This record gives sequence, C-alpha cells and structure tokens, in this order.
Amino acid sequence: MKTNKSFSKRIKVTKNGKLVARKPGQNHFNARQTGEQRLRRKRTQLLNLSKRIARRFLPGTGAKPLSETNPEVK
Repeated sequence: MKTNKSFSKRIKVTKNGKLVARKPGQNHFNARQTGEQRLRRKRTQLLNLSKRIARRFLPGTGAKPLSETNPEVK
C-alpha cells in the first residue's frame, strides 16, 4: 500500500510512534489576532487517529494511535 504523500508532509512521526502536526491558521492575517492566539497556534499538536486511518495513510512508518502511545488518552 502506498503512503499518502500529502498527509505525510503535514505529519511527523516521532521516535515512539506519536503523530505530531502543526496547528492551522498561522500563515497570514495574523495581525488581527491577539498575542495569546498567535502563541497558541505556534505550538504543535498531537493527533489522535484511529488505527485504521494511521495504517491507511502512513503504512510502514510505525505510526501508532495516541491511545497506544499514551494510556491516559482514550
């Protein structure tokens, strides 16, 4: 099965198999946002994908759902 390239360019798989992505909405029109909003959008976010979606879009990368890598998240 092929990797979905558009998805893989937006996602980074960490050493432990977690999926990290950049938050949307920080490319332009940022002057009207408050400083707090801009800072919040700079942080990355952990994605919680189902096993089926992780296998479909990122086969062979070792991507795991957040529920497997972090037992506190369900």
